[in-house]
Amino acid sequence: MKKYFPLCLLAGCAAILALGLIRLFQLRFEAGDIYPAYSSLRADPLGTMAFYESLAKLAGISVRRDFSTGNRLPEEPRTVYLQVGGSDYDWDRVPADLFGELKAFLARGNRLVILLYPQTGSYEFHDENDDETNTVKSAQGGAKDKKMTPGKPAKQKKNANDEDVDLTERWGFEVNFVKLAQTEGVYEAARVVNKTDLPLPRTLDWHSGAVFTNLDNAWRVIYGRGTDAVVIERQFGKGSVVMATDPYFVSNEAMEKDRHADLLAWLVGSTQNIVFDESHFGIVDSSGIAMLMRKYRLHGLAAGLLLLAGLFIWKNASSLVPPHAGREQRDYIAGKDSAAGFVNLLRRSIAPRDLLPVCFAEWKKSAGPAGQPATARRRQAEAVFQAEHGLPPKDRNPIATYKKICSILGTRNAPPKS
Repeated sequence: MKKYFPLCLLAGCAAILALGLIRLFQLRFEAGDIYPAYSSLRADPLGTMAFYESLAKLAGISVRRDFSTGNRLPEEPRTVYLQVGGSDYDWDRVPADLFGELKAFLARGNRLVILLYPQTGSYEFHDENDDETNTVKSAQGGAKDKKMTPGKPAKQKKNANDEDVDLTERWGFEVNFVKLAQTEGVYEAARVVNKTDLPLPRTLDWHSGAVFTNLDNAWRVIYGRGTDAVVIERQFGKGSVVMATDPYFVSNEAMEKDRHADLLAWLVGSTQNIVFDESHFGIVDSSGIAMLMRKYRLHGLAAGLLLLAGLFIWKNASSLVPPHAGREQRDYIAGKDSAAGFVNLLRRSIAPRDLLPVCFAEWKKSAGPAGQPATARRRQAEAVFQAEHGLPPKDRNPIATYKKICSILGTRNAPPKS
């Protein structure tokens, strides 16, 4: 037991470490704080899991997440596609194939909802040759990796690809910035007002300084901050587009502290399918064997293959049956002495009833003149043997007779055990 104690202790420590790591990952994934802000996979205040799960509980509505990598939108009719936490730079210029997908998606009578990241600082680009450069942090806490300078409109640089479509020009909107008030270094929420006669909350607390300006007349302002819009809607044939500069009202924190069910109901409208876009966060499904196994639930097959591989390695590493103690390999062939060979020969060739006569006869032949006992003893031993030999076979006792002969001859050899 002492021999295997270190191995048992090592195995126990490894098991405790594995359980601790599994529990740590469970806690992290339950909170979801490993995902970006406003992801529907986050359960903390910065996520939108509460909104996702509340929609999933409604009867007659299908809710799912989009992890695809291509610029493909759902083809089902009566679908709402939500991109929560997107950047306005992503919607400045879009590839031509994505613009075609948007037109086809809206033509089927679907609804596109774009809720931009909240901004507390304006993003204004600066020429690379200018010496006065700075980097303004966004509301996510990360720094934009683009050079910025004050005094220019917050406009994304034009892409060199001529096939890209200027969406702000096609749809007729721009995103600018109006500073938020601060109290002791903390930004205060702005008050936005309902500009329509829709049965929506009269006012809302707005946590972003971004506003929509230079709007096309086709846009309908839903909520405004002063003369600027923060929530807008536009019809494109049978479909519609809703854009907002702050996604706070769909977050988990808002579901607990500042919930507006009427606004959320208007946001998704009367629909059958709701899709939350997770791919713009970089959370995508990679095409591979692991993804296919998860899709078709082949976890049991994978576990069986791993078990089979482990048994194969174990079988080739050591025998499953413990080695026999008498089968140890030797470097020599063990032989036997003459006495052992004689005993083995007697056991194979002589019957038990004939053993004493044969031994007595061989004794008489092997006893030379120098080693012969006295004549009287020999005669006495022969007399005992003849008396024994004259008895019927069933009455003979070769062992007792052997002992008598040994005592007469005075030998010290002990009689063999039966």
